[in-house]
Amino acid sequence: MSVSSQRLAGKTAVITGTASGQGRAAALAFASEGAFVVGCDMDDDGAAATVAAVTEAGGRMSSSRVDLTDEAAVAAWAADVAKHGQVHILYANAAVTRFAPVEELSFDDWKWNIEHEMDVVFLPVKYFWPQLIQAANSAIVLVGSTAGVTGSMTNGRLAHTATKGAVVAMTKQLAAEGAPHGLRVNAVSPGMIRTAATEGNLLAPDHPMRTIAGSIPLGRIGAPEEVAACALFLASDDASYVTGANLMVDGGWSAVLPG
Repeated sequence: MSVSSQRLAGKTAVITGTASGQGRAAALAFASEGAFVVGCDMDDDGAAATVAAVTEAGGRMSSSRVDLTDEAAVAAWAADVAKHGQVHILYANAAVTRFAPVEELSFDDWKWNIEHEMDVVFLPVKYFWPQLIQAANSAIVLVGSTAGVTGSMTNGRLAHTATKGAVVAMTKQLAAEGAPHGLRVNAVSPGMIRTAATEGNLLAPDHPMRTIAGSIPLGRIGAPEEVAACALFLASDDASYVTGANLMVDGGWSAVLPG
């Protein structure tokens, strides 16, 4: 692909949670399209491996250790990034969850999920917003989930459902607030994606969701690269007339009842 045809050429894309899984896939995808990727994670080894992979593929990336639940840390990170040039894209990918049905869900775990699935979205949006509204053709992409639009008979996930539903709602409000500035805001909502995290819980041999592929219309589990490709589309000028959308990346799982 020539430089002139790269969809993100000349743009800086901030991507949170780049040490592994969907974040690493996004870093590779965005960099391959010409973006300078500014990543962050608390997993130092994984973050370094992602930077190495991007560099080896011919892309450009930096990474910082940032606790996205710490307001002061996020504010300082955003201010530091601003010193090095204009930010055009924010992909608020980072999140981690704890699953539990309502009768087993402690108040501490409820608050923990809000912190690690909502605060980690709100704080980067808040502190990169001033930079994004100054850029031409800027974009934010948030990460919802099928859990944000449907319930589940096989996975107790009240807190996760609430937080991801909130992210989908945030997308719509941020789209409204960003529109006067030419800032587009959209979300991708993945279904079941095969990552190290899901292999360790939802797809583990003893979990009732391990056979979920049979209920997905396309008949398989998704890959991180497939989510990254959709996020890349929404972040690029190819989606110049798209804002406030929630793109389901789930093989049809949320659209079609099983049977």
